[in-house]
Amino acid sequence: GDAIVDLVYALGARYRANGTFVMNSKTAGAVRKLKDSNGRFLWSDGLAAGEPSRLMGYGVVIAEDMPDIAADSMSIAFGDFNTGYTIAERPDTRILRDPFSAKPNVLFYATKRVGGDVSDFAAIKLLKFGTS
Repeated sequence: GDAIVDLVYALGARYRANGTFVMNSKTAGAVRKLKDSNGRFLWSDGLAAGEPSRLMGYGVVIAEDMPDIAADSMSIAFGDFNTGYTIAERPDTRILRDPFSAKPNVLFYATKRVGGDVSDFAAIKLLKFGTS
């Protein structure tokens, strides 16, 4: 549990106010078992229907693309992703009409370009797990 507390406070206060944890389901299962020094779980379920679970008072997003907990893995992210991550989306959608491949039907292929990257490294922190 101490590592998660350290992760939260490694983030600057202006980013921490909008902080969210990101991890995969397997990692979330392990984190749900962590307790503080008084024996209370760090993770709490939402009290009302539809309210998200909380870890140390912050929301949790499950992203299956995050790595499992393993030696040298960065399996938990915490940060203000609205500030720290930028999604770039091209406004045009390209459509290709293909009347030849599936006669007598006409196929249409549509493509749209979307990308994203970290834009403020101070807004997102990762928890690196050790080798034990």
